[in-house]
Amino acid sequence: MNYIFEQRAQLKKKLRNREQLFAGWISYAHPSITETFARAGFDFMFIDMEHSTISIEQSQRIIAASQSESIPCIPRPVSHSNDYIKPILESGADGVLIQMVETAEQVKALIRDVKYPPIGRRTYGVNRAQAYGFDFDEYINNWNKTSTFMLQVESIKGVENIEELLSFDEVDGVMVGPLDIAGSLGVPGQTTHPLVIEASRKVISACERYGKSCGTQVADANPDTVNFIFDLGYNYAILGSDLFVLWKWAADMKSMMNSMRKN
Repeated sequence: MNYIFEQRAQLKKKLRNREQLFAGWISYAHPSITETFARAGFDFMFIDMEHSTISIEQSQRIIAASQSESIPCIPRPVSHSNDYIKPILESGADGVLIQMVETAEQVKALIRDVKYPPIGRRTYGVNRAQAYGFDFDEYINNWNKTSTFMLQVESIKGVENIEELLSFDEVDGVMVGPLDIAGSLGVPGQTTHPLVIEASRKVISACERYGKSCGTQVADANPDTVNFIFDLGYNYAILGSDLFVLWKWAADMKSMMNSMRKN
């Protein structure tokens, strides 16, 4: 089996087993960043195409860079539209993370776009995903059972409907978005507010009952902050991002320069 396909199948198995996992997060387009992150040994890598300027063409290079280090890659497209989902999948993504999912109807529509018949209606083509034709049969025959399909729950409506969202067997995991949940609860920016923690716990508990992985992003990743989310019941952690790393470094350098200039 193509090693990319093997890694893809292993990730899905780990998510379904709710193993403790660590993920990277890419917000900048240059594949060198992804190659650097991949050498850290993450279990899988996300690409943020929602809150970044990463294009579909650029995402293909990021996917390839991640997979070259045997790290499965899961893009987050900018919308639910198949105009974005299909070319991302044809680029060779190992699955998708779909932002702002709130209803069972949305999940049904997404499954139709992500999975091949008879489960969905994804159309058959030849591109990087199928090794430009060399692995066509193996890809189409294994995609439905090895690809990762994840939902992002980031509104109180999504939290309230979590049981319906998780009732679909095709859903492998959830990413909780505390920042947007806080906004939908009227406490914007307060990701540790008791109402946000309560909402997060509801999603975590439901994922445990349904056998789905549940994780979230830790902006300032260190042992204390990562252990905090694991103690809440999450089983995977997204360890910051390339943007957060550069932001923190720049802020530290700014503080240092300002301090030295005063002296």
